[in-house]
Amino acid sequence: MRQEYKRRRDTVVRKLHEIPGVICECPRGAFYLMAALPVDDAEKFQLWLLQEFEDHGDTVMFSAGEPFYATPGKGCNEIRIAYVLKQEDLERAMDLLALGIRKYNETH
Repeated sequence: MRQEYKRRRDTVVRKLHEIPGVICECPRGAFYLMAALPVDDAEKFQLWLLQEFEDHGDTVMFSAGEPFYATPGKGCNEIRIAYVLKQEDLERAMDLLALGIRKYNETH
């Protein structure tokens, strides 16, 4: 099971590093990671993804990062991604995230 989560983690990290402006480090022990996005507000971006964005009927969901910090305002452009899906689903999710970021920044 550990090797499977390592593969999933490595897939998500690799795909995130391909997205311009995204910053993330490779976690060493968790089943989730935090990533800074090139958006003004991750919570607003998340709502936009769920309400207005789709690609072939698909969208992507994550947790906004700010609630995971004790310091007010910290993490406002960060997201938390759990890599609990199958590897191919994670690849699609990261492709959707990349497309969503591009479209969001074109209109906001």
